[in-house]
Amino acid sequence: MATAIPGFEYRRVPVADGVSLNAAVAGSGPAIVLLHGFPQTHLMWRHVAADLAADHTVICPDLRGYGASDKPAEAGPDTYSKRTMAADIVALARALGHDRFALAGHDRGALVAIRAGLDHPETITRLAILDVLPTLDMWDVMHGASAAVGFHLYLMAQPPGLPEQLIAASSDAFFGHFLDLWTNDPAAIPADVRAAYLDACRGAVPSIVADYRASAGIDVEHDRADRDAGNRLAMPVTVLQQDWGAALGYDAAGLWGAWAADLHHATVTCGHFMAEEAPADIVKALRDLLAR
Repeated sequence: MATAIPGFEYRRVPVADGVSLNAAVAGSGPAIVLLHGFPQTHLMWRHVAADLAADHTVICPDLRGYGASDKPAEAGPDTYSKRTMAADIVALARALGHDRFALAGHDRGALVAIRAGLDHPETITRLAILDVLPTLDMWDVMHGASAAVGFHLYLMAQPPGLPEQLIAASSDAFFGHFLDLWTNDPAAIPADVRAAYLDACRGAVPSIVADYRASAGIDVEHDRADRDAGNRLAMPVTVLQQDWGAALGYDAAGLWGAWAADLHHATVTCGHFMAEEAPADIVKALRDLLAR
């Protein structure tokens, strides 16, 4: 079973009271932190990270609640708010000697990255977002029959108890469903990597649900406060998405334009797991962003 990115050193770094993150680190030079999505771990960056490590310090953590990082019990809405998870990432980078760094995130990691960019503009130098909308916009555009694709968002938004019980009863089928459904090229996630993802999720059901529950509550509040205040992402931003915006009936680039003044928005022809399905495209986009 794949558990590590070849050539990377693994560190366990305390980032908050009682919380340490598992992080793969390699390379030297300006730092870039890569945040994974659902239902994955830091392994999703294995191709991209290896390329960037040629001339950057690359840091690939497992998010709080995922992979081999700590999974604190959900003590309240803040435990897995994106604000808390973004603070984890800033603390991680600083512990590794980087007060400023570029940040890229996919899916759930992208939501953490957006919040880091809004909360820590003095720290995040560049921001890349892969295949997600800001939380507030996501809930605004999901309606009618098209919202069925996001059934898991509504399931995990429910109060503690039922979602965890249902998912834990058949976790491999639940998480495997998304690995299958959202991948255009199944070979992009080989059997050993898939097994590693399922194993990691199997042991993290309560924390993964708590992460999603926060996105139906406190994360919306934080996004709305920023939108009402006119706060925007101050750094250069690249957003890469599948060609699914028009199909769902909204203008993804237009939505993103309200959050970022210095925005490059592009679509990538692949499935949702673009860092694994189209790593060369992602590397090029990240290198272009770093050069802006």
